[in-house]
Amino acid sequence: MSRELWLNLPVREPERAKAFYTQLGFRLNEQYASQDGSFSLIVGDNQVVLMCFPESVFRGFMGNTVEVSRQGTEVLFSLGANSRDEVDELALKVETAGGTVFSKPGERGGWMYGCGFADPDGHRWNMLYMDMCKMPQV
Repeated sequence: MSRELWLNLPVREPERAKAFYTQLGFRLNEQYASQDGSFSLIVGDNQVVLMCFPESVFRGFMGNTVEVSRQGTEVLFSLGANSRDEVDELALKVETAGGTVFSKPGERGGWMYGCGFADPDGHRWNMLYMDMCKMPQV
């Protein structure tokens, strides 16, 4: 099995999406060159690749329609945080970069702290810090 993970997203305005994600701290993948408006980002320490394609390009290789992500949610992408402060900082970055925080930073279950946000295209993400010392024991 492959050791790499690539997430592929359709975006309406590639330059706006690129600005949003780089303001959050995602790194541009300099090894990826595009002629069609798509771009590639590296996410996190595990080097997950986020590919963003103009909707017309995405539709071309999917073979079906591109749904309006603001009207429903098919998937929630989750980012791990190293601290509660990192969650709070990301929520501020999201709003500054033009995204929407749909779930304000807060505690969940007594051992998790997170927030939920949507990018300008409506793709939903969350960031979660888990304090393993407080995790309920089974």
